[in-house]
Amino acid sequence: MKVTIYDVAKKAGVSIATVSKVINNTGNISEKTRKKVLGVTKKLDFHPNVMASALTGKKTKTIGLLIPDLANPFFSELARNIEDSATNWGYNLIMCSTDYSSEKENKYLSLLKQKSVDGFILASGFEDLTKVQELIEENIPVSIIARDSPMIPINTVAIDDYMGGYQATSYLISLGHENIGIIALDVWSNRERVRGYKQALEDHRIKVPGNFEYAKEISIVWGKKITQNYLNSANPPTAIFTCNDLLGIGAIHAAREYGISVPEQLSVIGFDDTMLATLIAPTLTTMAQPIQIMGKEIMELMVGMIERNETIKRVTLMPELVRRESTAKVVKKGNS
Repeated sequence: MKVTIYDVAKKAGVSIATVSKVINNTGNISEKTRKKVLGVTKKLDFHPNVMASALTGKKTKTIGLLIPDLANPFFSELARNIEDSATNWGYNLIMCSTDYSSEKENKYLSLLKQKSVDGFILASGFEDLTKVQELIEENIPVSIIARDSPMIPINTVAIDDYMGGYQATSYLISLGHENIGIIALDVWSNRERVRGYKQALEDHRIKVPGNFEYAKEISIVWGKKITQNYLNSANPPTAIFTCNDLLGIGAIHAAREYGISVPEQLSVIGFDDTMLATLIAPTLTTMAQPIQIMGKEIMELMVGMIERNETIKRVTLMPELVRRESTAKVVKKGNS
């Protein structure tokens, strides 16, 4: 037998109106009553009729989350933290994986709009921002996470990718490396990391290598492939900055196959600090993104827009260098 709002009100000893206010997070309800009602809804396994709420113009307490690749540990960990934060606010997430495809992005945006979600969190490439602009013009709450978007007015929680690339490269330079390769995907965040990499080299009067190419996807396979290209070149690098941990793991695999020791002969630094960074041998030096804070911040911005019609905010967080075993001082030829 289906549990109704009447059952919850009776069990909690409150009115139906009080249960409705708690479920929809409206009105002045004491924390004691709120916890009591929520406890009963959980015990009775009560689920409000989301579509009925949508048809009457009420909030559905649901947010659409578009992720480019759930197989990427960074995005799966980010999604988990966003989901945890959403649960704390009383919201549910509908997650869709877009594979960096504009076609999929547009399809899922249309589908979730039909589902009457209260808003969108976009953690995808979204190189074509026209659809995002349409959401803004329709007054649909929308936020972007894990990339900046200075060209449009939108809630943003981003990492300073430029400084992350600059710091990662500067760290390798401080270890004595002057021939430093880079592996990146051709998306906004990685392009900013590449820009920081180039600026660090220029600031230290080091020539930017001319054999740079973008990976076709963020994967161990492509990290390995481009590292092999570097190692087969006439002047192979002594260090490689990879703009993602998966690419960094691929670089370590390629070095191992070529009989090159990491970090004694080749230093590798990644980006993200996912759990995989500690599982590879040697463990991966990386630029850590504060994933838990990012999930918390993006939900606070979304709830502010949905429930209080708050204005646009941009949150920029700094990545942090995590030193592990995959980087070391360069060994000059002729030195022991």
